[in-house]
Amino acid sequence: MGATIITSEDLMEFKIELLEDIKELLQNSQTQSGKKWLKSNEVRDLLGISPGTLQNLRVNGTLPYTRIGGVLYYEFHEIMEVLEKNKIQNRI
Repeated sequence: MGATIITSEDLMEFKIELLEDIKELLQNSQTQSGKKWLKSNEVRDLLGISPGTLQNLRVNGTLPYTRIGGVLYYEFHEIMEVLEKNKIQNRI
């Protein structure tokens, strides 16, 4: 088994490829969260909650929504506002 020599040029090339991959991941996540309106399944995935929990958030008025036909829509910025409003700051 032979030894592999890594040059500084190899490291620089790896760095560039890694940065491009990170930029692509960030752009994909921004595109996904850049939507103004989210459907129920997207909200559940975003918050990591069950359908029942999402229903409770609707029923008790915590999370505003819009119903068009049988489809429920939630505004992304309103979800973020609810999260910020309920943020708990730890005092150390």
